[in-house]
Amino acid sequence: MTDYSEISVDLDLDDGRTVTCDTITVLKVDGRDYIALNPRDNEDEVWFYGLKGDLSDENVEPELIYIDDDDAYEAVMDAFDEYLDNCEFDELIDE
Repeated sequence: MTDYSEISVDLDLDDGRTVTCDTITVLKVDGRDYIALNPRDNEDEVWFYGLKGDLSDENVEPELIYIDDDDAYEAVMDAFDEYLDNCEFDELIDE
């Protein structure tokens, strides 16, 4: 599993603010890549975006795509919940 925790993303919001987010993970759902981001100014939030581009090419910055389909968004949230469950399980095994 690739470690994305060192990657930060600056998002320009519609209200003119720029928010820096830390990457939690990249999820594959129904053959598409999605990113889970945590805004640095609010540790309790997780934002999900679709990813377009080659993630293996470090010279190309992938495009973040707003998820406007409710079913796709719910599938991404379910995949993220499963990711969190696996993280907690791995922590228990490490202890």
